[in-house]
This record gives sequence, C-alpha cells and structure tokens, in this order.
Amino acid sequence: MSREPRGPNEKLGTVLALAGISNAGLARRVNDLGAQRGLTLRYDKTSVARWVSKGMVPQGAAPHLIAAAIGSKLGRPVPLHEIGLADADPAPEVGLAFPRDIGQAVRSATELYRLDLAGRRGGVGIWQSLAGSFSVSAYATPASRWLISPADSSVAREPKDTEDGTTTASTAGGAAADALPLQRVGHSDVTKLREAAEDARRWDSKYGGGDWRSSMVPECLRVDAAPLLLGSYSDEVGRSLFGATAELTRLAGWMAFDTGQQEAAQRYYIQALRLARAAADVPLGGYVLASMSLQATYRGFADEGVDLAQAALERNRGLATARTMSFFRLVEARAQAKSGDGPACGAALKSSEGWLERSRAGDPDPSWLDFYSHERFAADAAECYRDLRLPRQVRRFTEQALARPTEEFVRSHGLRLVVSAVAELESGNLDAACAAGARAVEVANRISSARTTEYVRDLMRRLEAYRDEPRVAELREQARPLLVAPA
Repeated sequence: MSREPRGPNEKLGTVLALAGISNAGLARRVNDLGAQRGLTLRYDKTSVARWVSKGMVPQGAAPHLIAAAIGSKLGRPVPLHEIGLADADPAPEVGLAFPRDIGQAVRSATELYRLDLAGRRGGVGIWQSLAGSFSVSAYATPASRWLISPADSSVAREPKDTEDGTTTASTAGGAAADALPLQRVGHSDVTKLREAAEDARRWDSKYGGGDWRSSMVPECLRVDAAPLLLGSYSDEVGRSLFGATAELTRLAGWMAFDTGQQEAAQRYYIQALRLARAAADVPLGGYVLASMSLQATYRGFADEGVDLAQAALERNRGLATARTMSFFRLVEARAQAKSGDGPACGAALKSSEGWLERSRAGDPDPSWLDFYSHERFAADAAECYRDLRLPRQVRRFTEQALARPTEEFVRSHGLRLVVSAVAELESGNLDAACAAGARAVEVANRISSARTTEYVRDLMRRLEAYRDEPRVAELREQARPLLVAPA
C-alpha cells in the first residue's frame, strides 16, 4: 500500500541514477531485505516507477528498506530526506551521532535507550525497519573524534534553581544541556549498574546474546541508566556513572551483534564510545573500538577493522595493562587475517602473545576483560589461521583453545568446536570433522546466538560435497533446526 501521489520524487530518481540501480533492481533489493526480516513484499519495477514519477510513498518499513538498499550500493548511510521520503513514518535516526558537547551526548544516548526495541510501527519493529542499514563509514567520525580527544574536561551536572522555584540539573556544556527534574546520583547508583553489567556478561557468555536474561540490558539502560544520566552528579560520580553506562551500552551492542542485529549494534557501539570518552576511560574506549573492529571484520570490512583496532592500540600505549594491549593486538590480527595479510597477522599475533606473557595476576586489569585468557588467545589465533587457510596451525591452536572447556563460556566453546571441525575437514579428516561438528551443533542448539548458528551453517556448506556420506547426513539431521531457522 502507498500514500496518495504528491508529484514526481526527483530526489529518489537522482539517487537511483547515482547508485546505478534500475527500477527492477531496487524492487528486488527491497523485497530481499524484507524477506530477511520475515516480511513478504511484492514490489516490482512498476512500483518503483510510481514512487519516482508520481511521488507515491510506500507505507510501513518500505521507505527504510529503500534507503538501506540504496545505501548498501553506495557504501554509506542514506537518510530518508536524501531520497525524498523524510515524511514517511520515521524509523528513528538515533544513535549515530558522536556529539562534541557533553549535554548533547547525554541526550543522544538516552534517546537511543528510550526506543522500544520490541515496539511495532506499521506492523514492523524498529530494528526490522532498519534492516541492512549498517555502514562501516558511520564509525569514521566517532573514531577520529575519540582519537583527537578521548576525555571531556568536565561532566558534572549540578543542581540549579529555576524561576518557578523548582530544582533542575544543568550539565557542563551550558546551553546545550536540558533542564530536568533533579535526581541526585551517588556511587551506590553506579555500583548497581556495574553489577547489572557483570551479571549480563556472564549470562551472555553462557547462553548467547538472544537469551531472555541478556535482553534485559536495553531495559536496564532505559529504566535505570537513562534517569541517572539525566540526574545531578559531581564530576567524580559522573565519570564513574558514564563508565558504568558505557560498559552496559557496549554490552547491549555486543548482544545485538551476536543476534544478527547489526544496525542496532552499531548505534550502541557509537554511544558506548562517546560515554567512555565522558568517563575519561581510555582503555574502555579502546575496548569499544575493538568491538567495532570485530563487527567491521565480521561484516567484510577488514581494512576498516584494522584501522579501528589500531586506533584502540595507539591511544592506549602507556595507559592500558599488558593483558588489555594483548587483546587489542589480537583483534587487529583477526582483521589482518581477514584481509589476507599473513605477515601483518603473524606480527600482530606475536605481539599479542608477548603482551599476554608479560601480564601478571596482580595487574589492575579491568573487570570487563575477565574473559580473556591464554585459551581465548589460542581460539582467536585459530580463527586467524582458518582465514589464512593454514589448517595445521588451526589444529594446533584449536587444541590449546579446547584444552580446558568451561561451562562459563559456552558460546565461545561452541565456536571453537566449529573452527576445529573446519580445520579437520580441510586436513582431510572427515570423521574428526563430523565429530567436532556434532559437538558444536549440540552447543548451538541450546544457546541463542546468531553468530554460532552462522558458523554451523558455514560448516555444513563446506560439508556439502560429502552430503552422501552417512556421517554427514546424520550431522545434517542433527543441525536441521539451525539450518531452517532464521539466523
């Protein structure tokens, strides 16, 4: 269904020509994006012609899918106003800004938190309507601004009396701040947020980003964190508050990433980096950049993944602990491997291992890095060598990664098993590949992780050449729920 015509949409026609997309091509892309989100759309070249020549505006998620389809071809985000659809039912263009002003930064983050992620607009959830809108170029400004200045001068929001006698809070940054009802924030409030983040990290590692307990993180940001950010606090308490909220926001992004909501993850990551800057927590900012790097690499933008990881490294020299620097180098190695640069990957891995060897039990490592161990290093090194197609190295590091399986990091264990299966297959060991694959499928079937599901699907695609083998047929039957369910 479309709204009444309003005259030719010259903006849409111009951008389509710039992107080199035909009417039929755009219709096909929009239908495909809709299918990825469970929507049945039947647009054709005539539909697109009506949008352009008569200015008809499709309803529901279609305007945002149109923008996403064109954006994926251009390699950058395409706002609705650029294609003449700004008056369509708007999916919120929130979370992509990295404001210089601290008051605006608070508003940018809290606006993102207030979105009802499960809400419906025109029958389509907010993140569904943003399908395919991830663009790695959206990370350029946040990363550069963080590199230039990784800390705000002051983040205090002190009480202020208004003319009508009520008490409000104003943020450092002056006129850009909102006047809001006073809620005095203390260290005990911040402690609750940190405890929530620690609990959520444990559930995420054990059950995946899609587990219902993990999904409570966005609710915690909306109900608990947002009112605190908009409250009143000293600079000292404010720094701690921004740090705790940055951790929760990064975690919300990581969970969205794990469940395949790349557009949501990107927005959370950008806001987490801005909050880490307000906290003056450079290592935490580096951790957010490392998360951005992993997402960019996973999405096929390995060069940008290298840039983001190196940005985390450079700002943290002399600041972060040895174990933290080791992790940042490991993330760089993942991106270097994905780009096919074996020597650069090898150098990054060697450096990462060296930093890890220099770390000590008494080092003041951040709590958010408690997952990182020699086994995690080995697991990621194995993935690096998988991408470089060196199965012997994959097997060596996978054996180290699986040496001490733990119930605490179930998802990670499942991913390692898939990597092990791929290495065995590439080494010609079909029996061993199926055995590791069966263990991986058992893990994937009991957690909620789109990444783990995609790893299993990749393994099954690699086994397609052996589909008539009884062992492979048995494994395929075991993996059937994962192969037919949406990732």
